[in-house]
Amino acid sequence: TITFKLRSGVKWHDGTPFTSDDVAFSALEVWKKYHSRGRSTFANVTAIETPDPLTAVFRLSEPAPYLLSALDSIESQIVPRHLYADTDILSNPHNTRPVGTGPFRYRDWQRGEYIVLERNPDYWDQPKPYLDRLILRIVPDPSSATAALETEEIQILPTSSFSDVARLQKIPYIEIGRLSPGALSGLSAFEFNLDREPFKDPRVRQAFAHAIDRDFIRDHIYYGFAQTAYSAIPPDMTAFYTENIEKYPFDLKKAEALLDAAGYKPDANGVRLSITHDPAPTGEVFMRTAEYLRDALGKIGVKVDIRSQDFAGFIRRAYTDRDFDTIGYGAGAGPDPVIGTQRFYWSKNFQKGVAFSNGSHYDNPEVDKLLLAAQVEIDPQKRRDIYAKFQQIVAVDIPKIPLVTLTVLTFSNKRVRQFATTPFGPFDNFASVYVLPS
Repeated sequence: TITFKLRSGVKWHDGTPFTSDDVAFSALEVWKKYHSRGRSTFANVTAIETPDPLTAVFRLSEPAPYLLSALDSIESQIVPRHLYADTDILSNPHNTRPVGTGPFRYRDWQRGEYIVLERNPDYWDQPKPYLDRLILRIVPDPSSATAALETEEIQILPTSSFSDVARLQKIPYIEIGRLSPGALSGLSAFEFNLDREPFKDPRVRQAFAHAIDRDFIRDHIYYGFAQTAYSAIPPDMTAFYTENIEKYPFDLKKAEALLDAAGYKPDANGVRLSITHDPAPTGEVFMRTAEYLRDALGKIGVKVDIRSQDFAGFIRRAYTDRDFDTIGYGAGAGPDPVIGTQRFYWSKNFQKGVAFSNGSHYDNPEVDKLLLAAQVEIDPQKRRDIYAKFQQIVAVDIPKIPLVTLTVLTFSNKRVRQFATTPFGPFDNFASVYVLPS
């Protein structure tokens, strides 16, 4: 068991007291059912007892050494039970008019333009927050967002094109920060639909891996703000990472030989395979990576058509309709493998409609056994050994190709203070943020 004592005097933004019933409902009815990572993270949570409004007792079927790492406001948001119980959680209207307990409360949302949050006068940590309101601008075009930062139309930019970094570094009133990788360790990856015929053969997947120059992606798409990745667990997760895996060095001749062996010979036009690739519309690096992959795979006779859509369309296509050959995206892998990595490889996390889950439909009983063993192992060295074996197996099976680690840079006007005081940076709650006079 793990017993949590909740802070007294905390209220939801509608004035209702925040209680342990909200914790129990969120964990059992939301995280365990609808959260792509929560399905494994909270798998061992069998019940939550609420002996009083400020006590929540998590009962676990087995140890869960990673659990505390998953209980933060970025990973596991608690929702108000009185507004979600006995409703369709996925279509609940409060998903777009949220009621929280944080320093800012929802005021307005103009779709495609902005979201306005106003100061919560009942926030428990007075006199915070220091700001009267936050305006979250929605600017799909990275160049326009960067220009708005340069003209001081906006003060914080959570991310920007890596190609702009050198120029922004020369502007005296702009500050560039790099977040600690501990909480936001992630990978950019190229994933196969293993239900599609060409990719059922591991030689085809291995051929693709040999045809990709990860160093080129690192240097020319991420401008050096990344690290080449070969394993399912990124190297900055040092407690779990191993280098002792199959790495598939860049080798076009080896790639062609593997495709030959798999029976995919070039036709009169030199084409062996034709596939469609869907990059996630969550940053220009994924489209630029897709364009590189089109050229790189074309050199071994694989014709790649790039398809683009909005975020909702991408999620539906990849995780509900499963109407794709390959996808490209970036996703968190940590801070513990159970939280970030397991969801992509655990066979039971193949769940239609659950975004960023086991989209490849990878199913290896030995890998499942290792992942479940690591979930309950409390000896650090034994856990490390289990994850080393896991990385070795999936590197051979290669349901998806790790490309580079993800570096999280932040961009802000220097007048804005205390917004990146935790590893979550611009994704934190802004309670301590203040702005110096111009």
